[in-house]
Amino acid sequence: MREEVELLRVGEVELYVEDTGPLGAPALAVVHGGPGGSSYLLREGFGEALEDYRVIYFDQRGSGRSPELPPEPHLFTIDALVEDLEGLREELNIESWGLIAHDFGAVPALEYARRFPDRISHVLLIAPWVHFPKLARQLAKAAGVIDPPEGFEALEAALRAGDPKLLFDQLFFPTQHGRLELEWQLEGGPWGSDRPAQMMVLNGLWELDYTPFLLRHPRPPSVLVGEVDGSSYPEQAEFVADLTSGTLEVIPQAGHYPWIDQPAIFLELLLEHLSLQI
Repeated sequence: MREEVELLRVGEVELYVEDTGPLGAPALAVVHGGPGGSSYLLREGFGEALEDYRVIYFDQRGSGRSPELPPEPHLFTIDALVEDLEGLREELNIESWGLIAHDFGAVPALEYARRFPDRISHVLLIAPWVHFPKLARQLAKAAGVIDPPEGFEALEAALRAGDPKLLFDQLFFPTQHGRLELEWQLEGGPWGSDRPAQMMVLNGLWELDYTPFLLRHPRPPSVLVGEVDGSSYPEQAEFVADLTSGTLEVIPQAGHYPWIDQPAIFLELLLEHLSLQI
């Protein structure tokens, strides 16, 4: 399979890019979660399932295998991520593409589709996060906080009561096997700096409620979510599907990484929804 790996200059930053698959095939860009993180986990999860598409895996600015950026909040905004996506499309000379996004990546993907609907064939979201005050509240509940608030106050309450990794693990994983599988994959791949997350927090990430922008969205997405993903289902995923008139597929016995918990069902649904739209 064709694969080109490079650091590509896009505006003010360089992005690590893996351009894979037939050049003439329908194009997809994979928008990983975080903030921070890497496209590595998603490529591992997809395997060869998307071999009939031209798939662009990239690490967002300052994340994963992309060069680090200075600790300046203005460099880490949703607007900047959206502009990077459009700059990447232009640099690769792709007329239009579909977007596949995971957790935090749902926000820049949806915002890109809202601003550039003519450049989008489809949006497919996996375990989306669009309402961060409610996500903070779920973390506080996982920490045992009774009747927690929303937003940064909920996050502070959660962090006072428990270790953040353990709290996220509690929301993410239906089984110990899933957690161990993810940690094994992370040991073999890049993760990068936590600076993007820190800067996004300074920019008010935990107060971000994107749901008002979902009304009358020009590209209703497909949403795939694990039945026992406490971070995204039911609230976050249902917000997206209901407010955009999109479609929602709930994967039984799967958590935040459904390609780990239920790989066969996940890949079947992924290909089904892509084939309907692209």
